[in-house]
Amino acid sequence: MLSLTNLGLRRGALLLFEEVTFTIHQGKRVGLIGANGTGKTSLFQLITGDLEADLGSLDYGSQLRIAHMKQEVATTKEAAVDYILAGDTALTRISNQIRKVELEENYHQLAELHEQLDSIDGYSARARAEQLMIGLGFSQDDFDKPVTMFSGGWRIRLNLGRTLMQPSDLLLLDEPTNHLDLDAILWLANWIKQYKGALLLISHDREFLDECVEGIAYLHNKNIELFKGNYSQFERVKAARLAEQQSSYLKQQREIEHMKDFVRRFRAKATKARQAQSRLKALERLEIISAAHVDSPFHFTIPRAEKTSDPLLTLEMADLGYDDPVLRQVRLSLHPGDRFGLLGHNGAGKSTLVKSLSGEIPLIAGVRSEGTNLKPGYFSQHQVDDLNLNQSAFDHIQSLDKLYREQEIRRFLGSFNFHGDKVKEPVETFSGGEKARLALAIIASSKPNLLLMDEPTNHLDMDMRQALTVALQSFTGAILLISHDRHLLTNTINQFLLVDSGTVKFFDGDLNDYRTKVLAQGTMPQVVESGKAQVQEPKAQRPRHSHKVARQLRTKIGTLEKRLERLQRKLSEVEDKLAKSDIYVVHDNPDLQNLIRDQISLQQQIQDVEVQWMTLNTDLEAI
Repeated sequence: MLSLTNLGLRRGALLLFEEVTFTIHQGKRVGLIGANGTGKTSLFQLITGDLEADLGSLDYGSQLRIAHMKQEVATTKEAAVDYILAGDTALTRISNQIRKVELEENYHQLAELHEQLDSIDGYSARARAEQLMIGLGFSQDDFDKPVTMFSGGWRIRLNLGRTLMQPSDLLLLDEPTNHLDLDAILWLANWIKQYKGALLLISHDREFLDECVEGIAYLHNKNIELFKGNYSQFERVKAARLAEQQSSYLKQQREIEHMKDFVRRFRAKATKARQAQSRLKALERLEIISAAHVDSPFHFTIPRAEKTSDPLLTLEMADLGYDDPVLRQVRLSLHPGDRFGLLGHNGAGKSTLVKSLSGEIPLIAGVRSEGTNLKPGYFSQHQVDDLNLNQSAFDHIQSLDKLYREQEIRRFLGSFNFHGDKVKEPVETFSGGEKARLALAIIASSKPNLLLMDEPTNHLDMDMRQALTVALQSFTGAILLISHDRHLLTNTINQFLLVDSGTVKFFDGDLNDYRTKVLAQGTMPQVVESGKAQVQEPKAQRPRHSHKVARQLRTKIGTLEKRLERLQRKLSEVEDKLAKSDIYVVHDNPDLQNLIRDQISLQQQIQDVEVQWMTLNTDLEAI
């Protein structure tokens, strides 16, 4: 179907790849992966004819229909739904001919054209275009709005919809999830599963790749290596290779132990049995992922804040938004150790909540209270745009604390893969991924005790996403995270909040439960047959009173967990003192007797609290 033979490409003096040979067969779905800058997008441009190869050949049949999502933002005043429809060029051609022939009153040719329109399912085209828009997060009110009314991110969604509308034998998608929220990503994954043609997909989203591809083309060392299976299977193979190298193997084991410790600590805090099970499954994958990324250039931590408060930040009966409230009567308290992920469809108010918590926008009503020692680290979707383009990475970090020595700054930036002269280069020369890494470095260097993060993985490659996951696992403060990266959410978050219908409430479940909820609400793709949309019926909702009881139980469980942490901390302090040899020098030392009594008392209290915790979780599971 598509064959590349000994293909080579240079961009200026830089050799991107050479002697690349592989074939995409009809109906196969392949993920194209590799570090930023290795030539993935350039390979797409070779296939579409926008670039010419320096060496080798690229062959495919003249009748092969290729659909490729454009990255350029459209500026047309055309209605959004018409812009989507224009992706089907045959439909556009026939529709234009029909209008022309109608004016000429050539009814014989008009009948022929209508037969052609029917043969390409043209009568259901608008319904399919509207369905694509709904799946990508647009509302019905958006159908007839001009394209120029939408922001850049939404125009890229329109480009994606236009591409999906185009009948094709080969679909090329370059980072299609970058400007999508989680709901739209779930929809797109289902759409791709129903697509009948071949797919070549560039993505840094491992869960999305796992769902969508059955083969991996790994671009590295200026060549492409092919692997059977999805991304997780590729990581297993890559991990096995790396494990053969002793130094990498030892590094791998340390990383795995770190993540095992994280899962052990937070498995005991899962609010539901299926969440605990989800953690265990995540651990199995974490070992594989850790092994596959031991040679990553990114290994950073977020330094511990010197002081903290409890609570760190509180909203009381808060109305949030700009002119009119998007969210009403929000009550939310963030404590040290809290790890919340925000769920909800695009436009529900997730970013509004984070902006209100950060203080970027004032409350319309209610009270926002900061802890005395609150030190927030806020990553917004426009954080990268706020960087000073004339300053260097070094300048940005030094401006936070003039006492930092140059070597300290260089060592810190090195963990984000900024080395040598790159440290002093102006930010205007940075790629999108480098700017995102610098924005994260700035937040980490501020030593926050609360992280408010809105889509931090945009522009980050696989290795950096994994490094961010590990760093957040080690972070001792509170986290409130919006992300479409399900791997990041699964492995750093313990509780989800659902932002929906103007409210913020605890979500009773994990990401699999949320996927089921989205499917049940009919926001996933509708399969159109003969112009009729097949929509799944929503599942019955639980009685309201059960949600109230569940919320009360979760509150009690949270209180017990905080008490358990305090007791365990005290027990650890007592046992540290008992471990010192000098306390046993004096016979009948009263301090020793007191410590032993404290140890026995704390152990009994911990046992009692754990029994209560297990009882309440059993009650919650029963609901």
